[in-house]
Amino acid sequence: MTEVSVDAPRRRRAGAERWLRSEIAAAAKSGVRRASVLGALAAALAVPQAWLLANAIAPVVMQKASVSSALPWLLPVLPLLGVRFVLAAASGRSALAAAAKVKSRIRSMLLRHLASLGPAATAGRSTGEAATVVLEGVDALDAYVSRYLAHLGVLAVLPLLVLAVVLPRDWISGLVLLATAPVIPLFMVLLGLGAERLNRQQWLRLMRLSGRLLDGLQRLTTLRLLNAGDREAERLAEAAEDYRRSTMAVLRVAFLTTLALEFFAVVGIALVAVLIGFRLLDGELDFETAFFVLLLAPEFYAPLRQLGLDYHARMESLAAVERILDLRATTPLPAGTRRPPLGTAITIECDAVGFAWEPDRPAVRELSLRIAPGEIVALVGPSGSGKSTLLSLLLGFVHPQSGRILVNGHDLAGLDPAHWLGHVAVVPQRPHMFAGSVLDNIRLGNPDAGLDQVRAAARRAAADAFIMALPQGYDTPLGEHGETLSGGQVQRVALARAFLKEQAGVLLLDEGTAGLDRDTEAAVVDAIRRLAIGRTTLIVTHRLATVHLADRVVFLDEGGIVEQGPRAEIASGDGRFASLLREAGLSP
Repeated sequence: MTEVSVDAPRRRRAGAERWLRSEIAAAAKSGVRRASVLGALAAALAVPQAWLLANAIAPVVMQKASVSSALPWLLPVLPLLGVRFVLAAASGRSALAAAAKVKSRIRSMLLRHLASLGPAATAGRSTGEAATVVLEGVDALDAYVSRYLAHLGVLAVLPLLVLAVVLPRDWISGLVLLATAPVIPLFMVLLGLGAERLNRQQWLRLMRLSGRLLDGLQRLTTLRLLNAGDREAERLAEAAEDYRRSTMAVLRVAFLTTLALEFFAVVGIALVAVLIGFRLLDGELDFETAFFVLLLAPEFYAPLRQLGLDYHARMESLAAVERILDLRATTPLPAGTRRPPLGTAITIECDAVGFAWEPDRPAVRELSLRIAPGEIVALVGPSGSGKSTLLSLLLGFVHPQSGRILVNGHDLAGLDPAHWLGHVAVVPQRPHMFAGSVLDNIRLGNPDAGLDQVRAAARRAAADAFIMALPQGYDTPLGEHGETLSGGQVQRVALARAFLKEQAGVLLLDEGTAGLDRDTEAAVVDAIRRLAIGRTTLIVTHRLATVHLADRVVFLDEGGIVEQGPRAEIASGDGRFASLLREAGLSP
């Protein structure tokens, strides 16, 4: 059992790295290879640079030659340094460009995945955690591509090249380099084992902190109303302190690793220098060779020391990849591909539909319902009766677990979701306004609509008058969530979106007239009736005063239809719907 628990994180990390490398190969394989090759070439030029410097300095030191005699050796060093700089800069640019491509690919993939999950599958997921993964998590991959992978070329080329030129000239120094080189990666791995676990914990704490922060910001009004701002601030401070402690623990391990690697690299260089010094004093080694080897010794250890820094970047990136894979683990509904012509006259049939969010707790059971084109059906029932679930099923956010939903005879589960939603106009219970102008928000589903079309839709939704009274009319910025508008105004903007989608054959309204005053409601109700001509309309409502819109009423309770029929007939009877009307003091 212990071996399984120890091996599980290791296998998880290996799987994360395989997935990341496959994404890198698909998005920027050539860019990473180019960065690695250019970096290796820039590093390899350290050998001729050291050779030129050794040949320039040796005569001046040992033979008392003039400085001018060293100029033929020193002059090529400057252009060589320039070439190294250009190659290193080109390598860095290529690595950053490759990292940008990888991040763009993965971020787009995550956003498409979240969109494919739909509102039903993401309802229980923390918005802050998902945002942290998509933003900070993807950005953390930059270090893996632009540093770890890009520097592997230098690690593979420079130490071997230095050994190849040092061993024939000074085999003792070569053996010292060869013997001490494996010590640095070994200690790097040993010290990095603890950092791996700490990096994983740090990412979990970061997501928890981000989730709490975003949750608090989104519900700031509620917190103020309940006078709970101080308590929430304390919880946020505790989460921030927890993240700070986690970050400091990771930094302590990182600094310890860097210190150890620097120590072993310095000891290796010192050992080479001491051995060279003794042999110089004994006359066993000439100065030019000794100086050449001393210049190359730091270059030999430089890639190994850099690997220690890159190794921590790699672990941080892999910890982020694990969170990305967790986000991708939720399987979206199998999307249909059929795109049959549906037109605007659409018949919806629910054939013994059943669905449960939790086992043994069906939200909809054996529900059979037919809605014909041009018919307005009001779906009524107490809270928890299954109205919202049926709406999610009709929108295709979830598929029936039993039975089926037919659209003009086609199984909804087999239709392309984008094709189906193109035929549906929706007014949700709580419409969302995006940061942007009123014009942008109304033509959200029809971005090519002109101003005249938008104004016509707004007039039909009884919204044109109040929009024109705004400071900049249709160009007035709403701000996030439409905070500058009243609840009724937000509802009318949402209705205008539906009116603008005139090609939609299906109209779904979830409390579509909620928040409107009596006069505005009457105007909107009349507009909805006009819009519903020839269209399949379903109104999910708790407001019994608006049920008079409907041609037929369907009363839902405990996931099943308990009664249905023409509005006038069912309202004058002695069933559940008539009882609700009488309790509300409304006439049939």
